[in-house]
Amino acid sequence: MPDSVSPDYRYCPRCGAALDTKVRGGLPRPSCASCGFVHFRNPAVGVAVVVLDEQGRVLLGRRSAGGNVGEWCIPCGYVEWGEDIRDAARREFEEETGLVVRIGEVCTVHSNFHNPASLTVGIWFYGTVTGGQTVASDDLDQVEWFAPEEPPEPLAFPTDRMVLADLARRGATAG
Repeated sequence: MPDSVSPDYRYCPRCGAALDTKVRGGLPRPSCASCGFVHFRNPAVGVAVVVLDEQGRVLLGRRSAGGNVGEWCIPCGYVEWGEDIRDAARREFEEETGLVVRIGEVCTVHSNFHNPASLTVGIWFYGTVTGGQTVASDDLDQVEWFAPEEPPEPLAFPTDRMVLADLARRGATAG
């Protein structure tokens, strides 16, 4: 398990006192002896949408911003504070591909440890295109259809490789 102690917190965000490390829930956590604040370093939530065409191919995008530029992924993004996970999936997919989707069942859920500084829990949903036009934008510069068993290289995220392998084993049909 990756380290839960955040190197980003040396002083209490509530009262400004120096933080100490205190074991809570079996893990060391930055804690304030002055006001009682405890920093729980939790992963962010990411969402992705798996859209399959009639041939069982999945729509992937090539990243143009952030980390992993030039690498391929299932269109994805973060859930904003106060946002429903399905709304986030729909928003992120449209922002990156130009396509409007109806969000279906959960395809899979994985913990993402590929970036130790920014851990996430990813939720992949099945989606069905209901409108829009395919235009790569936001964090992507290209979108294309690929057979799950023959993804482009390089892939940006190890968990996408797992998702694509699972789709290939299942015959790539929407859940």
